[in-house]
Amino acid sequence: MGSDDRREFQRLRLAKPILGLMNGQSALVLDIGVAGAFLEHYGTMTEGDRFTLSFRWKGQDVEFLCEVARSAIVRTPGGDGQSSVSHSGVRFVDAMGESRERLQDMMATFVGKVLAAQKANATGVMTSGSGDEILAQLGEARRLRSRGFVSYRLKGDGWWRVPTSSPQQPPDGFTVAAYEDEEELETLCRAYEASDEEGRRLIRLVSELSALSVRKR
Repeated sequence: MGSDDRREFQRLRLAKPILGLMNGQSALVLDIGVAGAFLEHYGTMTEGDRFTLSFRWKGQDVEFLCEVARSAIVRTPGGDGQSSVSHSGVRFVDAMGESRERLQDMMATFVGKVLAAQKANATGVMTSGSGDEILAQLGEARRLRSRGFVSYRLKGDGWWRVPTSSPQQPPDGFTVAAYEDEEELETLCRAYEASDEEGRRLIRLVSELSALSVRKR
């Protein structure tokens, strides 16, 4: 995945930061996405620095080799009274073991909870738990092993369904793997219509998880 591809992907803003380790030193994961994260940590880093980021999800280790894209000091000194505190945006360079799959599971769980919580704003379209159900169902049809992507774009009062070779997420809809089930995608379209801009951003993030599974094959 090149740097241009990485910029196509969005990060999920975490309501509660995740405690992680940067080369064994404590850090907070503030935002996370399929291609990188936004961290708060002690000390300073420069663009291009590489380090190992690790944290736990469902009792299992998630570990990535990371590269710093940008970093800035936000507090001096930090809570220890000595070190500076920095915010750093990092790219995932390589995943250790099954870390990429565990990351996708974690993000799907987090996004599903947010979408389910927004059901009151969806005028009854999303029923209780439907956010989690959509996420669980997206990808179940992977046994079909279809290749490519389908872009769903909201034009006026209707949807355009366009086969595409690119996983890029459009500003007026979302792109998923071509093998996803039509019924689940129809539900996702209705949820998109009823969501505010933040909800739509989360739906695009879910769709990125679907598209990423094609890129790995």
